Amino acid sequence: MPFKIQALVLALSNLAVALPAQAAEAPLMPASLQAIDGCWTGEGRVMGKPVTMAIRARPVALDALMIVDAESRAIDDPADRYAAHLTLGASSSGGERAQALLTGYWADSFGGGYAAAGRGVVRGDGFDIAYAYPDATFVNRWRLQEQTLLWAIVARSSDGAEKPFADYLVRKIACPKAAKDD
Repeated sequence: MPFKIQALVLALSNLAVALPAQAAEAPLMPASLQAIDGCWTGEGRVMGKPVTMAIRARPVALDALMIVDAESRAIDDPADRYAAHLTLGASSSGGERAQALLTGYWADSFGGGYAAAGRGVVRGDGFDIAYAYPDATFVNRWRLQEQTLLWAIVARSSDGAEKPFADYLVRKIACPKAAKDD
């Protein structure tokens, strides 16, 4: 029995040594994702309905991923609210090409049944990422110009036709200091 315990301790210590080396191999966050770090505010439309939009984006997981928290409110009905939590990062496979490929995860205030994994690409002025749902693929196009961000979402049907779903024009602002931001 002592031999088995020693073997287990050795195996766990080897694992502990290997973990930091694996973390160093994570792809760098693309510049287009780094550029959305911070807070943004503005307006837009969702299915033709005017809304306000507030976004807070920040790096997490040793700067390997970007988290985006977005909250909108209908201008004509402030009780009509929506929130989404996005995780975005460079692909972990494909070598140098991984810098141009994105993966993501979309979760929102509709609950877990509407969460989706996404795949995308880096563009010169931003990035695109698409989330497939049974009725359509929602293509998110993020375009950055200095302190202004355009986030447009189209619903792409199985035949490739695209229909506008939402668009937001937001400007970068100083992030409000939160109690947990010490």
